[in-house]
Amino acid sequence: MRKIPPIASVAAKGPLGIVQLPRLWSKVLLDQKGLLPEGYYPCGQGFDRVVLEGLGLDREEVLAYLTGEMPTYAQFEAWVVAKCGGQVPQEKIDKVNDYILGREFPEDRSAAILERCGYPADTAIRHGAVLNQLDDWDEFHRYLTGA
Repeated sequence: MRKIPPIASVAAKGPLGIVQLPRLWSKVLLDQKGLLPEGYYPCGQGFDRVVLEGLGLDREEVLAYLTGEMPTYAQFEAWVVAKCGGQVPQEKIDKVNDYILGREFPEDRSAAILERCGYPADTAIRHGAVLNQLDDWDEFHRYLTGA
């Protein structure tokens, strides 16, 4: 069975305005169905961890909900709101978004992603969200072409 890259980028936001949350949701659901490509983590220690900790959500509880219920994205956001006491404070959203959208990757990690995606390793891109998107688009192309 062919694996499907996540449908949401790091910078994608749902109605709550939280970056990475749609990506986390899509990766966990893909993984639950055995469709997440190798090298992707359904709930990793990077941006996924930042979102969960920033919102005060328990990783294991989130994973149990997503894998047990397979909710729509709207249902997942409603669950997040409920877990945050009926409202996600804007300051928490801003802190998560600012960190993720401002995060730069180390030079060696940036170079590896750039080379894998067909760019020179010395291309002046270190922004993590952009690099993750390039990586996803490259994976998407491999998916479509069978490369």
